[in-house]
Order: sequence, then C-alpha cells, then structure tokens
Amino acid sequence: MHCPFCRHTDSRVMDSRTSDDGAHIRRRRQCPDCGRRFTTVETAGLTVIKRSGASEPFSRAKVLAGVRKACQGRPVSEDDLALLAQRVEEGVRVAGNAEVDAHDVGMAILGPLRELDEVAYLRFASVYQAFESLEDFEAAITLLRAERSAAARP
Repeated sequence: MHCPFCRHTDSRVMDSRTSDDGAHIRRRRQCPDCGRRFTTVETAGLTVIKRSGASEPFSRAKVLAGVRKACQGRPVSEDDLALLAQRVEEGVRVAGNAEVDAHDVGMAILGPLRELDEVAYLRFASVYQAFESLEDFEAAITLLRAERSAAARP
C-alpha cells in the first residue's frame, strides 16, 4: 500500500476493524517513511458470471432495477427494495465464493421478494424460473397458497 502523502511503497497496519455487515475491513495505517497515518477500506470483490460467459462486478443497483420492475404498481417502498437488495447481497456473499452465477443471484432474490410481495414474486419468478404456460403460473400460485395456509395454522 503506497502512502498517499509521500508515495512510499510500504505501510504498517496499526489497527483493523470489520464493518457491522462484515463486508468491509477498515485499516488504520502508518507510513514508516514520513510517519503520517491514513485509513484504507478493503472490500472483498464479488463477480457475477453471466449466461454468455462474460463476468462483471456484482451490482446492488442491478438487483434493485430488476426488483423495481417486478414491483411496479405494487405497494412497495424504496426502503423495502433497498433492504431486499441488501439481503440478497448478504445472502450471495455468505456462500463465500468470489464468483457467482447470474442465475443464482436471480434465485437468491426470489425468497426475500416472496416475503415482500407475492405478486411481484410471481412476476420475477416467471422470468427466472422460465414459466412457459398458464400451468406454470397455476403451480406457483398453488404452492404460495399452500405455504400461506400452512403458516396460518397454529
């Protein structure tokens, strides 16, 4: 790590702390040459592998955009969407892989989205689970109803 003040090529770590969500590490460093202190923030990279084989960095904004489309016209707030995107990112990172398939990101969205709004869930699932007929929608709705009635039983 280069010193931002004198450009010396080395520094000593004085203190390390993880963020509350565990995604970042904050390090307090000191330059052995000029003696000045500075802070660095390290983030573990997460790469998404697309169907085409191309890779790109994980983007919470892309998750938000896709979910926002599914929630269009539904009573879902921007705060709800932001929390969902955070849950999805945390869920994908928990797997501990530096690379994740784009389809797996889509599947990770389904659980939290189902809890947030069932209609938006069906819209999103129709794309990620490749619904091809009315029977696919009926099966998904039947499953949602069965889960709801099972959860309502004391």
